[in-house]
Amino acid sequence: MGKITGFLEFKREEPYHRPVEERVLDWREFEASMPEDKLRTQAARCMDCGVPFCHRGCPLGNLIPDWNDLVYRGRWREAVDALHSTNNFPEITGRICPAPCEAACVLSINDDPVTIKLVEKHIGERAFEEGWVTPVLPQRKTGKRVAVVGSGPAGLACAQQLARVGHSVTVFERDDRVGGLLTYGIPDFKLEKWVVQRRIDQMIAEGVEFRTNCNVGVDIHGRELLRNFDAVCLTIGATRPRDLKLPGRELKGIHFAMEYLVQQNKRNFGDQFSSEEIISAAGKRVVVVGGGDTGSDCVGTANRQGARLIHQFQYLPRPPEKRTADSPWPEWPKILRTSYSHEEGVIRDWNVYTVGFSGENGHVRRLHGVRVKWRFEHGRRIMEEIKGSEFTLECDLVLIAAGFAGPEADTLASQLKLKLDGHGNVIGDESYMTNVPGVFVAGDARRGQSLVVWAIWEGREAARAIDRYLMGETRLPSSPYI
Repeated sequence: MGKITGFLEFKREEPYHRPVEERVLDWREFEASMPEDKLRTQAARCMDCGVPFCHRGCPLGNLIPDWNDLVYRGRWREAVDALHSTNNFPEITGRICPAPCEAACVLSINDDPVTIKLVEKHIGERAFEEGWVTPVLPQRKTGKRVAVVGSGPAGLACAQQLARVGHSVTVFERDDRVGGLLTYGIPDFKLEKWVVQRRIDQMIAEGVEFRTNCNVGVDIHGRELLRNFDAVCLTIGATRPRDLKLPGRELKGIHFAMEYLVQQNKRNFGDQFSSEEIISAAGKRVVVVGGGDTGSDCVGTANRQGARLIHQFQYLPRPPEKRTADSPWPEWPKILRTSYSHEEGVIRDWNVYTVGFSGENGHVRRLHGVRVKWRFEHGRRIMEEIKGSEFTLECDLVLIAAGFAGPEADTLASQLKLKLDGHGNVIGDESYMTNVPGVFVAGDARRGQSLVVWAIWEGREAARAIDRYLMGETRLPSSPYI
């Protein structure tokens, strides 16, 4: 694949990032495009490695060596077709996916992996630039109606696949705009919203109907969907935030990360909020509790709002710089990751456990924490507080980015009598069907908080199952991952 000796001749080049002092002044994407000649050189590094572990690393089963080779040879149209055969939204995943495919790249055993994510993004963009992204219309209509509840990546992928084989698809979205987490949650400087809207426009042209400001289970009873549609697919995400039930949690100035990030997305759209409603880091001492991607997004947002100082705390130990024996290739490496937001200014600290908050006049002014250490006992990691390590940190804004506890499925589960697992996820069998015939589930609502590529894959696979349920067979392609 690519140039036979490319991996020996060329070094990995990272995408160009706009200077920190420039990008923190706006909400535009921080990553710039790479010239075509350099991009083709990067694609040339893809080896003829015999067993392409990148396929296994990617939940979508993207045909990575194939389109790397096509890009290297300048055959862009064929590269677009190869990428679209497994991925409905490559220009989106090429921006926001953490790239488990690169972690599984054979070249990464002893060198820097191929820039798979970068090439993927540019293939997607080239498709739009050349006018190759057009509505894919079915040869015939089936007369079957499908309701998709939730318009995140799982719902969009499911809806698009079903529409392309002739079903009439209606997507219900409780927010005022379509896109789920892609629109409300991921900051604009990672994913500008016109990128999402391009795909929404394509889907509308393909016949998909979107109903916004419609909360299924509240505005429409779940049973009504069963009466009006031949099948229903729940792609409601896992949006229930994990809270910190600590002393002082009720103080003003303590917010869930998504509450904070979503509001900034809406403000960027031009939505208006009162001064009392606005959550702003401007001139404030900010603490982000949680060290994952959502916490990183909070750091980047706070920097752009003009925060005075930002701390980010993680209760787990600081990860190693490189792979260790318990994180072997081709598994996802448990290593220290420094994001675009960290480069913009933050004090990161590990082995810190938050024990409470205190404040003045009902507003948070201090975070109380303690240092911890870890030990293994019977194969389990046990946390212990270090005596005498208690500390207090002055702060004005606390953002809780401690992950998600599952889908907000209680109402629908009650209305439809759905079975949930111990984590509150909707149970779906190997064909993505719930215990209620004709009701399917996909994405984070079924598997818990996960990656956008997993959501797209599950949406595509659920569409195949729904098509088979309605028609007795399916012409939709199966992911190579299976």
